[in-house]
Amino acid sequence: MLFSSMTFIYVFLPIVLFLYLITKKELHNPILLTASILFYAWGEPKYLAIMLVTILINYFGAILIEDKPKIKRLILFFSIVLNLSFLVYFKYFNFIIENINAVFNSHISILNIIMPIGISFYTFQAMSYLLDVFREEVKAQRDIYKLALYICLFPQLIAGPIVKYHDVSEQIDSREVNFEKVELGVKRFIIGLSKKVLIANTMALVADKIFAQNPHDFSHSIAWLGSFAYAFQIYYDFSGYSDMAIGLGLIFGFQFMENFNYPFISKSISEYWRRWHISLSSWFRDYLFFPISRLISTSEFFYKLTEKIGRKKASIILSFSSLFVTWACIGMWHGAEWTFLVHGLYNGFFIFVEVVTKWSKEGKTKLVRFIQHCYMLLVALLGFIIFRSESIKYAWDYIMNMFGLLHLHKDNFIHSLSYYVNNIEIITFIIAILCSVPIFKNMLSVKNKIADAFINVWLLLLFILSTAFIASGTYNPFIYFRF
Repeated sequence: MLFSSMTFIYVFLPIVLFLYLITKKELHNPILLTASILFYAWGEPKYLAIMLVTILINYFGAILIEDKPKIKRLILFFSIVLNLSFLVYFKYFNFIIENINAVFNSHISILNIIMPIGISFYTFQAMSYLLDVFREEVKAQRDIYKLALYICLFPQLIAGPIVKYHDVSEQIDSREVNFEKVELGVKRFIIGLSKKVLIANTMALVADKIFAQNPHDFSHSIAWLGSFAYAFQIYYDFSGYSDMAIGLGLIFGFQFMENFNYPFISKSISEYWRRWHISLSSWFRDYLFFPISRLISTSEFFYKLTEKIGRKKASIILSFSSLFVTWACIGMWHGAEWTFLVHGLYNGFFIFVEVVTKWSKEGKTKLVRFIQHCYMLLVALLGFIIFRSESIKYAWDYIMNMFGLLHLHKDNFIHSLSYYVNNIEIITFIIAILCSVPIFKNMLSVKNKIADAFINVWLLLLFILSTAFIASGTYNPFIYFRF
């Protein structure tokens, strides 16, 4: 079930919210847990068992980690292996077999595997819980129903944000639901819905037309148009869904972390990733990058390397190694494609260069800051091309086209500019640009009654327009379902 579906907006959510608001606090968790299980089972009930097994693995794993401190490392290892085994099978098994066949010229059969929706998100949430208990940052949750609620809470179940257990453990036990939170949550949900339905879906129409063609068969300007269209599509698609999730969380009394913070205003790729998909990058930072860095820095190898080449050079190697592993994992988290791995390493490379050259330090003059901003946008745009392309070769040819370095088949230029973008889509481009900067950042916290009334009317109109688009069967994909 999609948040941007008529069934969710007009049937599922009103019923759940009504039951939630008229019952005692003691029943809030059971209602949300039941609703979350129904929400997940609605789309693919056969995969519900996998999520329930994940809950059991982490429930007993965390208790054993807490109760058996002498062997807690071993318990953590096996618990994480069990968590990842589902992810590897459903997400990466065929990719591994395909590459084995390609390398060894073998003929191992590919299985007909359909990946369960949201498995990447709820698996990582479950592992964060285990790691928090292992680090003694939180106590193991002895109430299996509360742990189940954390793992399968429907607002962030299928597409994040990835909520760390230590951030919401107290909220699961006790949280306040009031009119102010519900009002703010509804407004945030409408904003997210509008971003998804009105902007992302419109940009998708432009991007899909362009990326469906061979890079040799359209002009340089069309190539640049496609790169911007896809950048806005994926940003408004995912940030819109995150806004809806955060809004739903507020409605039910939960405070989730922000997942996007105007990434396109960044002046470095390092800053960009502190603003883009914040829950994912912070998860890998806290649970992979820092542990790897500590492991290497305290190893005998690093000690000997420091003696041989000096601490400064050894630290650079340490930083490179940690970033390489982390960004390779971030890339592959998105899916079993070489393009995702290259996209991860691509971003890791630029972050490493920025760390070494101190590029990410904000410039002192407007000119320097402008150059930094242009650099970030260019690197990010090229990264989106890699991420969107069906193969490394397609991405390479597309980028070569953008810079006039590809031989074009001009006889195949059968479409004019009007085929790729119409007047509505041009207007949407302008709106997408304006809304990608923090002009309206504090819109929901306005205290002026007249301005607040205007905003409420505007949000109501956006809601009506968005649901009208959905009801008409307008193109309504969701990019992150494939991850």
